[in-house]
Amino acid sequence: MLASAPQNPFSARFRPPVPAPLRRPQGLLEFLKTVRANPLATWMEAHFTAPLVAAEGVLGRITVVSEPALIRHVLVENAGAYRKDDLQRRVLAPGLGEGLLTAEGEAWRLQRRTLAPIFSARTVRGFEAAMNAAGERLARRLVRRAGTRIDVAQEMTRVTLDVLERTIFTNGPQNDPDALARAITRFLESVGPIDPLDVFGVPDFVPRIGRLRARPAIRYFAEIVEALIARRRAVMAAGEAPQDLLTLLLAAQDPETGEGLSDLDVSANIVTFIAAGHETTANALTWALYCLSQDPAALARLEAEVEAAADAEGRFAIERLPFAKAVIEEALRLFPPAAILSRQALKEDRLGRVKVPRGSVVMVSPYVLHRHRALWEDPAAFVPERFLGAAREAIPRFAYLPFGAGPRVCIGQSFSLQEAVIVLAHVVRAVRLALPADHPPVIPVQRVTVRPQHGLRMDAMRR
Repeated sequence: MLASAPQNPFSARFRPPVPAPLRRPQGLLEFLKTVRANPLATWMEAHFTAPLVAAEGVLGRITVVSEPALIRHVLVENAGAYRKDDLQRRVLAPGLGEGLLTAEGEAWRLQRRTLAPIFSARTVRGFEAAMNAAGERLARRLVRRAGTRIDVAQEMTRVTLDVLERTIFTNGPQNDPDALARAITRFLESVGPIDPLDVFGVPDFVPRIGRLRARPAIRYFAEIVEALIARRRAVMAAGEAPQDLLTLLLAAQDPETGEGLSDLDVSANIVTFIAAGHETTANALTWALYCLSQDPAALARLEAEVEAAADAEGRFAIERLPFAKAVIEEALRLFPPAAILSRQALKEDRLGRVKVPRGSVVMVSPYVLHRHRALWEDPAAFVPERFLGAAREAIPRFAYLPFGAGPRVCIGQSFSLQEAVIVLAHVVRAVRLALPADHPPVIPVQRVTVRPQHGLRMDAMRR
């Protein structure tokens, strides 16, 4: 079933450049070199055309699934037969601890039950004012810098951290406001390149260059979060705590047992929200602004919607911005934050006629899935209209997975989407951004998340 868009109103669709799919399998050394440089460059042509590709490779037997019904089977209907594979945990757990992103089994189930109410629709809606305040602050900064060249990726990182400081830890880190952003970037850039030692399952006591480089950032996370928790517990004891996510985390109780989270669990999840939550939203905004700069018709439509949607105080609500939401959703389709969702089979399974051996890995790649030629019309093109009206309803549920699916679907997806739409509206109302002619090619590279390889520097012009 094709998730098609209405007749495209643009005379020419913008197709962001991406690594070309391979036409032949790579040898071991060639593969290791490529996957370390950019895992997105290891996908084969067949992955974008076939519903399922199963093969023996460097990582053992891997089954890549792009058929929505089979994806539903792996991530939902038979989710108990799979767990996150060891490679993901080896890469992320040393920095993120045992939070929602990396925990398994009963530890994960306890955290999920306890944290789910914190991200309810009502709670997320309550953060709208904080998101608008951060967007307004960014807009003022961009207007002051109009006529200059700005680092868009850096600015989106700053504003998403601003949102987190207003929603997770009010009156939080008391030092350099950009220090946390730099630490997160260092961490992701250090652990992002896949280490051959992790690929081959070498024991953790053998040093990894990436982990060694990431240690200062990891220590910085730990120090900040430890201080935040200590200060907040003291404020809570005095009955004066703000009702942000940190307070909610510390007060949260498992609805089944009444138990709260340990400080270690709270710390791991705060670090996860900071390192993973802000990075994914910042990247979505960066990619959206890049694509809009190459599509004047889409930009004009968005600017008109934003002007009409602003209230008397110049603030926004997501329900008044359907096209802005479609722009973000299309950016998430082309450049999904998590390019790979991988699971290890706990027991033998079958996907259609294909046997999945116990211990083997099943991969669902949103990057591949969202560009699959059997599922999307003109999949390489930036067409926000895919996500409006009847076209949006026609998209198969398991053909679009920017936040994953099943029990481990991203708990913060509504928070992230609301934040991105509101911030995008403030940026578009404040300035127009143009890509300089001498900018390096804007190629996506996978460094845990999917980001522009050379950053994104654009010329800002006041509207």
